[in-house]
Amino acid sequence: MSDHVADLTADSFDDALTAAGGTPMLVDFWAEWCGPCKAIAPFLEEIAQEHPDRVKIAKINVDDHQSIGMRYQVMSLPTMLLFENGEITKRITGGKSKTQIMEEIGI
Repeated sequence: MSDHVADLTADSFDDALTAAGGTPMLVDFWAEWCGPCKAIAPFLEEIAQEHPDRVKIAKINVDDHQSIGMRYQVMSLPTMLLFENGEITKRITGGKSKTQIMEEIGI
């Protein structure tokens, strides 16, 4: 992915949530074939670069790691889940603008 957005796997997912500690983590559930997923990727990169102390951004490909998508009942893409202290505090579905994403996660 990038230096600012973590690329998670089924094996690294839980450890990443733990490592985030008290910092909220926004996880983007995406797939290669998903046009809206590709459209929001630059926005997530910008948010990660501009607000590294306020939110951590990560992505997980649900085609490659279906067990995680199933665990969190991800039924449509893109779906973004905001985790705080390992718990989901916000579910965001569909394509959004950078401003909309920031408003949804409280930045």
